[in-house]
Amino acid sequence: MAGLARHIDPDELIEKLRDHPSHRTGHHSNRAISHTTPYSSRYASATELSKFRIPHDGAPADVVHQLLKDELDLDGRPNLNLASFVGTYMEKEAEKLMVENLSKNMSDADEYPAMMDMHSRCVSILAHLWGVQKGETAIGTATTGSSEAVHLGGLAMKRRWQERRKAEGKDTSNPNIIMGANAQVALEKFARYFEVEARILPVSVKSRYRLDPELVKENIDENTIGVFVIMGSTYTGHYEPVEEISDILDEYEKKTGIDIPIHVDAASGGFIAPFCGNGGLKWNFELPRVKSINVSGHKFGLVYAGVGWIIFRDEQFLPKHLIFELHYLGGTEESYTLNFSRPGAQIIAQYYNLIHLGFTGYKNIMENALANARLLSRSLEATGWYQCVSDIHRKKGDYAYEKGKKPYEEGQISADYNAGLPVVAFTLSDDFKAKYPHVKQVAVSNLLRAKQYIIPNYALPPNEDKTEILRVVVRESMSIDLLDRLISDICAVTETLMSSDVIDLATWQPTSASIEKQHSSRGVESKNRHRANRPMSDGVHRSVC
Repeated sequence: MAGLARHIDPDELIEKLRDHPSHRTGHHSNRAISHTTPYSSRYASATELSKFRIPHDGAPADVVHQLLKDELDLDGRPNLNLASFVGTYMEKEAEKLMVENLSKNMSDADEYPAMMDMHSRCVSILAHLWGVQKGETAIGTATTGSSEAVHLGGLAMKRRWQERRKAEGKDTSNPNIIMGANAQVALEKFARYFEVEARILPVSVKSRYRLDPELVKENIDENTIGVFVIMGSTYTGHYEPVEEISDILDEYEKKTGIDIPIHVDAASGGFIAPFCGNGGLKWNFELPRVKSINVSGHKFGLVYAGVGWIIFRDEQFLPKHLIFELHYLGGTEESYTLNFSRPGAQIIAQYYNLIHLGFTGYKNIMENALANARLLSRSLEATGWYQCVSDIHRKKGDYAYEKGKKPYEEGQISADYNAGLPVVAFTLSDDFKAKYPHVKQVAVSNLLRAKQYIIPNYALPPNEDKTEILRVVVRESMSIDLLDRLISDICAVTETLMSSDVIDLATWQPTSASIEKQHSSRGVESKNRHRANRPMSDGVHRSVC
């Protein structure tokens, strides 16, 4: 038996239930603002855009776009940010692919199978590029960058160490990991976040500002979960001696039976060394001691910021209980990441670069960057005002600066020179400092900032931190024409400083911090770094990434 029913007027129902608080309160929204251009609206002079609270009413799209664009004009030019390793140029076809796939999420594997196939291909390409051995099944994943990748590599080493110690009935409460004081801060973050003692070994002129193999030998023990070895120091661009450290660990295992693995942090060098060499020395999976390698796709992988990679040489080196099985959107996937949702466009862009450029394309780009870095190095030293701490412009095996020595220019390719990143780390020469003692090196950085270049000035790692360096990262987009202008501007700035007195130099100071920066940051300026809660002498220096 059917129940009685009354007629319902859908128009009346919708009108009653419509969410119109402004109608109920008698308040009339002022959202509809008539204007001809963004600058004819009330936001041009009468009303500020809200900064710290969400506004009651929104503003027209064209007005918000224009005003935010105007504020962002205060940022530096990405291509003139010579402090950063992160790429700022991609071809229009790659950009188009990224825009077309901005909405794709890497966590939705079942929804985007074609994108996930490209992800798998990138992992395979990188594994082969880094010398994975026959019979091994490499495994890896994309990450948001090398910081996450380093943490994943370190965590796998810690868990393998714990499993081995537990099987042997030994204590697992005091793990330690070895790294140089030149390490990027992500490596120390791993140790602090995952409760591992960070044995941060001092670097020196003798060790070429890199992890010292002799100190590694003195600091390893049964509780060492692994050694972080860097292919490309953020300070000076030097490659650390992976093969030499591997030999030390091999000898240690022969004596003690303790197997200590290496994780190679190749954030930058992972996309340079395969194409330009490492001075004939092994650094990758050709060394059995190397269990995992990470790289930043958004550095010399030539993708915009937001992608890194970690590859394990074989599945056995990724502990099974660290892998999560995800049942999501109808499919089942295995995952080993610290993040869940993350953009997929960068993975597509990485695959585009690998296929579009190929081996020879990447090689040409990296050789060009290294050649330009060598030219900048030679030009700086030719002035007599500067000397380089980096040494990629010197003949292979010749590491030290010698005043008046004729520069080596006979090399045809990077293999003829010292291996390293296309980084130029330089300092005022001793002669210049003696003649112009009132000139502070940071003034060079400040004056170049006025010309829109960002070239940092910072101290070398602990133990060598009395020496300050200026550093230029020569990326893909540093053409010979831009390099010529940079050299001219550095010379012009230096001449200005030479003809200035102390009072003049005092006027050249960095811009003051914004209100947001003052309230949101707990850091200190470079000149006050000795006042930091944890000065660099207590750990890894927070260098530019």
